[in-house]
Amino acid sequence: MTKIPPAPLVLGLAGLIPFVWGALTTHMPNLQAWGATHLGPRFVGPYIQLFYGSVILSFMSGVLWGFATKTSGLRATMGYALSVIPALWAFFMTGGGPTSAGINLIYGFAGLLLLDYAFHMWGLTPGWWMRLRLLLTAIVISCLAIGVYL
Repeated sequence: MTKIPPAPLVLGLAGLIPFVWGALTTHMPNLQAWGATHLGPRFVGPYIQLFYGSVILSFMSGVLWGFATKTSGLRATMGYALSVIPALWAFFMTGGGPTSAGINLIYGFAGLLLLDYAFHMWGLTPGWWMRLRLLLTAIVISCLAIGVYL
């Protein structure tokens, strides 16, 4: 694995803000009240985590699709097919209430990491990809787990 370039690292870390904010506002009533008043009730607690998590899983489907364009034949077909799984997972598995949606997002991000690894092993990702994805996924899953289990 090579060093993560500054731009993807900074942007990736910035993309964690809604997950971290959601975890904080789930367990800090004063912060949740401030956020609900100034940002709106859908931008605090599990609401922001669940909505943003669905958006990010869909975004990552697009990223994987882009990686699939770097190959051809059966591997490309497999790559395209696998790349739509995170978006479909978010679409079908985030209903039914905040607890089940949060648990399903945790599984979705864990599954996404497996897909990242497959694309990495096929040589379709930058050398630093797995280092970045491991870091971001660990934080996302931790924040979602705070919202679901604590």
